[in-house]
Parts: sequence; C-alpha cells; structure tokens
Amino acid sequence: MSRKLTVAIVGCGDFAKNFVNLFKGHPFVEKVYVCDIIRSKAEGYRKKFHVDIIDTFETILKREDINAVAIFAQRHLHGPLAMKALCAGKHVYSAVPMSSKVEECQKIIELVKRTGLTYMMGETCYYYPSSMYCRKTYKEGVFGKFVYGESQYHHDISHFPKDFLADRRSTGVPPFYYPTHSTAMILAAADSFVKKVAAFGYVDQEHDGIYEEGVNQWDNIYSNEYSLMLLDNGGTARVNECRRIGYKAPSSYVSAFYGTQGAYQFNNAQHLLTQKTKEGVQLTDVSNLINPIEMTVHKDEADFQENVANHMWQWNCFSPQQQEEIKRLPESYRELENGHMASHQFLIDDFCSAAYQGKQPVINAWKAARYTIPGLIAHQSVCRGGETMEVPDFGDMDTE
Repeated sequence: MSRKLTVAIVGCGDFAKNFVNLFKGHPFVEKVYVCDIIRSKAEGYRKKFHVDIIDTFETILKREDINAVAIFAQRHLHGPLAMKALCAGKHVYSAVPMSSKVEECQKIIELVKRTGLTYMMGETCYYYPSSMYCRKTYKEGVFGKFVYGESQYHHDISHFPKDFLADRRSTGVPPFYYPTHSTAMILAAADSFVKKVAAFGYVDQEHDGIYEEGVNQWDNIYSNEYSLMLLDNGGTARVNECRRIGYKAPSSYVSAFYGTQGAYQFNNAQHLLTQKTKEGVQLTDVSNLINPIEMTVHKDEADFQENVANHMWQWNCFSPQQQEEIKRLPESYRELENGHMASHQFLIDDFCSAAYQGKQPVINAWKAARYTIPGLIAHQSVCRGGETMEVPDFGDMDTE
C-alpha cells in the first residue's frame, strides 16, 4: 500500500520559499517540516507557512516518520546531503545541481539502484516551453536528424538574491558547476547525452571579491564559461553558463535547434520554425504557441520587447505548449503559486507522484547525472585551456 509523504525541506533560503505551499498542497503529502542551520530563517518559514521546525539534518535522518527530504541548501552540499538521505531511507528531491563531483553523481545512482527509493533533481528548464517545443517537434520527426543546437543560462551575478551574494566563499562558484539550466534544455530536446566536451572561460576582470583566487572556495577566476559538446547522436551543442553579461531575460533558453530537415530559432519573444522544401524553406512563426499566454496578450504594446527583456510574464504564466501537462496537476494547485516559466508545479507533482507510487520521475538520477556531469567536465576543460575531454556516462535508468 502506498504511503503518503512526510517531507522535510532542508534550507530555508530565497528559493525554497517558492515550494513550501506546493508540497503542503499536494494530495500525496501528509505533513511538511522545515530545517535550516540558521534558526531565524527556519522561524521565518514557520511563521509564514505555518509549518513545524526540525532543528538539525541529523534529526531528520533519524526520524522514521519522515520519508522524504527536499534539499534547497547551498549548491555544493546537494550531493552529500542527498547521499545521506538515501542511506537513511528517505526519498530525495534536490534542487539543481545534482552535485559538484562526478563520483557523488555516480554514488547517488548506485544508492537509488540499491534502495529503490525515488530521487529527483528539480530542473525547472525541463518544462520551459522552448525546450518542450523542441523536444516534441524533434520527436515528431519535423527536424529530421539533430545536427546542432545552442542553449544557455545567462544570469548576471548582480541579479542574484542577496543571501547568495552575501556568502563570498560560495558566490564565486564556477558557472559550469551549475550547468543544468542550459544542458537540460538542449539534451532533453535532442534526446541524447554528451560524449565529449571542450570549453573556454572568461577570466573575470571586476576585482570585486567574487571570482578571485583565495576568495571563493574553488579559487575560481571564471565568471563566464562556454562549451562545445559532442552528443551521442552525432550532433553538437554549444552550451554557455554566464554570470557577467549585459542581459536579463529570458535567462535560460534554447536559441537554436537545427536538424537535417528543419530548424528552430529564437530571440527575445520571437520563435521561428523553418522546414526545408525543394525551393528553400517554409517559415512559421510559432511564438504564440511557445510564449506564456499573458505575454501574447501584450505583444502589440509599444514596450512589449523591453518588458520581455526585463522578465515580465516569465514567472508564473502558463504557455499553450504546457497545456497537456497542466491537465495532470492536482486540483489543489489551481490557486497556488508557480514559478520559473510555470515549471514549479510540474516538478513537485512529478516528485510527489513518483515517491508515493514507488516509481522514478522523469528527471531521475540517471538523467540528473547526464545533465550535471557535462558541466563539471567542461569546467575541467576550461582550466586546461580548452582541452577536449571525455564525459563519463552511467547509462539509462534500469527498467527491469
């Protein structure tokens, strides 16, 4: 018999606040706790969300009534915390990335295999409309064979939350140690994984105590990192992670997806599909299908493009591309908040449904590793002056 979830949310920072009510409101969740090493943060959550506090992560691991952990701690702690939770018999939802070490990604896969527990990495961009469109259109054969694509996460460091910027030991994390907002979009769309990568970096020149040796815990000096990734299907992807860039929104997007028979291209709010003909190409503007519905309502306004570039309508507004996924959401989510291109509700429903039913979600440990590890190796390539490097792969999810 399936057992409802008692979830402990670990990390009460700026990001986790978007998910507390989604866990509380899911029909497969019985109770939600919160935990943070800074007591005042947990107290803030207790008052705002009417949840109880658990003092330490170690207490969570010992509590038999808690069968699921949602990790929203600092990025480099995701892997170690996930491994401890799985070893303690807990299902795990982890914010991205999976880990900052290849061996930890491998260990998480091994633990999921051994325990049968549910692990999910909450990559928002899997449900971004541009990636969903390319994924669906490619599967339908419209593009032909995949040959080349581009995806990126362009998020200037000045736009990050205050809590993140305050911890200078962690603020200067190598961009490719947080790779999945770019890798997941293109790899999910192309239905493939990375075999090799070569990458270069931009040595930061601001001297403001972020990307400098002796300041951050990685001695990282690169604020932007750029890569070419060779995929298993024979195509190539250009994938970027940039933190010093004069740009705002959309921060994560597929800018190009090319096949032997068709292509997708994007800029600002315009999404174009081309399909090869005997004479040239047939061009179709698919913007109304991909853009959030509320964005399309305003498309004829004079300041439309500037509003798009400043992240208007790209948080909790659904897109027509997401309509099929919306149908499976629980009724209780209708009045709840959403976020990141309306992806949050899909992610939490994925995890809660999978854990309750004893299954693995779509962004399972195997996919999480395939989205995370190419970035970790890409940073190594950056540090080696662009050396082409093999990317470890731990296979597909077992289906037995």
